[in-house]
Amino acid sequence: MLKQETGKTAMDLIHIYLIAEAKNMLKVHDQNVSEVAYSLGFENLPYFSRLFKREVGVSPNQYRKVSLN
Repeated sequence: MLKQETGKTAMDLIHIYLIAEAKNMLKVHDQNVSEVAYSLGFENLPYFSRLFKREVGVSPNQYRKVSLN
């Protein structure tokens, strides 16, 4: 039913939310990428990085560098 209404699966919406949180954490906190990933419940850092890059277009480290400038 959710997919019919939004065009996205529940997992897609969860990932969108988690990536938005990760973006905020990378801008504000001094945590490294692995700490951000683990604090959001990702146990697999490469998976988090791939997901982040797919959703945002750049890696978490690149995003942090760009957002801090």
